[in-house]
Amino acid sequence: MSKLTVESGSLPNDVVSLDKEVTVITHPLDALTPDEISLVSLAVRQHVAAERKDVRAVKFITSNIIAPPKRDVLAFLGIPVEPGAQPEQVNGHLARRAETDFLDPVTGNNYNAKLTLATDKRAWVVNEIDTLPEGTQPQITVEELIECDELVRKDETVLKLAAEVGVSPEQLCADGWSIGWDDRWPKEKRIQQCLLYARYGSHENLYAHPLDFIPVVDVNAKKVIHIDFPPHRLNGDSLSAKSTAPPAADADALGASGRARIPPPQQKAEYLPDLIGEATKTRPAPEPLKPLHVVQPEGVSFKVTGGSVLEWQNWRMHVAFSGREGIAISTVTWNDGGVVRPIFYRLSLAEMVVPYAAPEHPHPRKFAFDVGEYGMGTQANELSLGCDCLGTIHYLPGAFVGHDGKPVVLKQAICIHEEDNGLLWKHTDYRVGGRAHAVRSRRLVISMVCTVANYEYTFAYHFYLDGTVELQIGLTGIVNTYLLAEGEDPAPYGTQVAPRINAQYHQHVFSLRVDPMVDGLQNTVVESDIEAVPSPTGSAENYAGNAFVSRDVRVSRSSEGVRDYNAAVDRRWKIVNPGKKHFASGKEVAYGIMAKGAWETLKCAEGAWAKKRAAFAEHNVWVVKDVEGRNGSERLWPAGKYVPQT
Repeated sequence: MSKLTVESGSLPNDVVSLDKEVTVITHPLDALTPDEISLVSLAVRQHVAAERKDVRAVKFITSNIIAPPKRDVLAFLGIPVEPGAQPEQVNGHLARRAETDFLDPVTGNNYNAKLTLATDKRAWVVNEIDTLPEGTQPQITVEELIECDELVRKDETVLKLAAEVGVSPEQLCADGWSIGWDDRWPKEKRIQQCLLYARYGSHENLYAHPLDFIPVVDVNAKKVIHIDFPPHRLNGDSLSAKSTAPPAADADALGASGRARIPPPQQKAEYLPDLIGEATKTRPAPEPLKPLHVVQPEGVSFKVTGGSVLEWQNWRMHVAFSGREGIAISTVTWNDGGVVRPIFYRLSLAEMVVPYAAPEHPHPRKFAFDVGEYGMGTQANELSLGCDCLGTIHYLPGAFVGHDGKPVVLKQAICIHEEDNGLLWKHTDYRVGGRAHAVRSRRLVISMVCTVANYEYTFAYHFYLDGTVELQIGLTGIVNTYLLAEGEDPAPYGTQVAPRINAQYHQHVFSLRVDPMVDGLQNTVVESDIEAVPSPTGSAENYAGNAFVSRDVRVSRSSEGVRDYNAAVDRRWKIVNPGKKHFASGKEVAYGIMAKGAWETLKCAEGAWAKKRAAFAEHNVWVVKDVEGRNGSERLWPAGKYVPQT
């Protein structure tokens, strides 16, 4: 294994040094450690103090590694770029680099800094700081989301409006959301919308009591700058407002909504066992489940080395915490009888979008990009044994930067364990005296649970004994709610899930980024359709009329890479290596791309706000060539690197 360093040389003045190495890096794609996050932040502060007098304050948003070039990473790890070949040699030293986004809350300017870890691993060097274009906002932080609660409780207008519908300051709760798109405000403002709820008792389900107004806050100025009042459909399908469009920023928002104030629903809908009402408890319940123990008395079959390299059966891979993607799995290989076969360079949930269907303002602003706007890793749960994960567990930690530059550490962010998965294979020789043989399936699970306001997302990467890889996404938690007036029908854009509680229709569209290296880096995609042959029944070519074939179309260039599912021809795709043939079939080695009912695209009209940012969600498969620049891949983010307010 090669040494992970940077080119030697004299250090500039704007560095932070330690008396010892910052960390020992075992894999070039390791996430920044808590110590590294602190040192990167300190280096930026020192540089800003010495060189950037235009920056008046620093508020850190993200800190991440900049990945080295792909071929250099594979050479460093000794992974051949094709089976049986010798690994390439590292081209010089492999630099440890990082970038951090920060903003100046005084001026509203946003910045991106790039740094390098020095040769002795005791100092981070600031290489450059770029000012982001006006209107470009980095990711929304957990701290900013929490601040929404505090800001609305301090605003006199919000408190007055809440009191008018019987809600006291201590009962007021706010879910901070990205503003989505609202061009009534200057681009340089960093703003969020606050969905309001009442919590009448400690730990009660606040989503049972939505309020009828939505404040807009400037999180840099730390104040409420506007309040919106959604119109309602009080007379059948007739909207109380004249239009679904937003009123002018200086208009009377309540007057523009065309309706009176609506108090929040009072009926409780609890989920915590100790808060569930007596009426619910008296309903007939099944007998309690008997205990189910998952034990491995001889230990697990996987091993983790260096804190991040995972091996199980023939699989070997790197698992990293990502503040944005949650879990990033890379350099995946399969040991095929002693021959290391590269499979995937990187797998991650690169983006997702959740557009809501209600057209009346301000509901159309709800089209959340939970990865690009908030970050899945920064929303990750601290996992607990017996609930989030069951069995013999190995946890991986995660860390991301706080506003003050210090690391926020999750000790148990990623769960790794094994699961029995039923039958892998079975056959019975039905003849007299015949034998039967069955093999149990087991899978390796790498999982995370993330809480994004009302929703919980569960992400589990499954690796199987037969070489299958699967990403299972689960949605749990509580639906986003808005109130109804007495007698109001939520149709046609929602469902009344409890008295006066509207769950608006919405979609969840996920974008899985697959960077393949199936038996090497020269991969492409083949699309296959199952079609009946054109020869009619009774013909010499197809006398019985049963013939059908698989028609293949090779995606040769990115301009042909936008592909869509077609159930009529059972369309599917496979990632192929044209230079590697299967020993028996003689066909190109390949990995099939499968999905379980996951081919829906956005249901928005042309020109919709959500579509402008979520073009990736208009089609099922995008085949594009990865482009590596000096700062890593330039095609990591389907909705762009900077998503909020765009």
